[in-house]
Amino acid sequence: MEKFYQGITDFIFVEHPLQKADLIFVPGGDYPDSAKHAAALYHQGFAPFILPSGRYSILKDRFEGAYETEWEYLKDILVKEGVPETAVLKEDQATFTYENAVKSREVLERLGLVPGRAILSCQAFHARRCLMYYQEQFPDTKLLVSPVVTRDICRENWYLDREKIDVVLGEVERCGTQFHQILYEKIKEKTGGPPERNGGR
Repeated sequence: MEKFYQGITDFIFVEHPLQKADLIFVPGGDYPDSAKHAAALYHQGFAPFILPSGRYSILKDRFEGAYETEWEYLKDILVKEGVPETAVLKEDQATFTYENAVKSREVLERLGLVPGRAILSCQAFHARRCLMYYQEQFPDTKLLVSPVVTRDICRENWYLDREKIDVVLGEVERCGTQFHQILYEKIKEKTGGPPERNGGR
């Protein structure tokens, strides 16, 4: 049984040794952990800027609570953690993970910033999907994943509880289905027409 889930564990729970970088990416969400982790990395001197990203979930039509957007919520956490406002860049339009990467790239392009190295501060079980999408948008950037454990889901315990299993295997499925569509769109851009689909959905 151990060999069966070890491959999934290694695939999903990505983590890299940290080095100093040009900035820290924080994909959007309504939880504080990734922003707090990014703030800690900032104070340790790993990067001079943090770029939180997010409007609200595509599954909702607004951000629930006292904030207008995920970005505003994450920025407030960063500032409360002692990060100066001048170090927090702004992206408040993305509504899902791939858009977090796309819109973050657009922000950096407008600012004329080209990161040679960047850190991804994200949920541990979300690490692979974040890395895939940001790497697709930043092919020339060395991305280092610095995950934070949320919902008590980590590489040591995800297979011991039904709810944790559902979350992690849901990530495996989304890595396939969502990236599937991204690749189709890339083919469409190159050919100028709809790509032929061969095989499953």
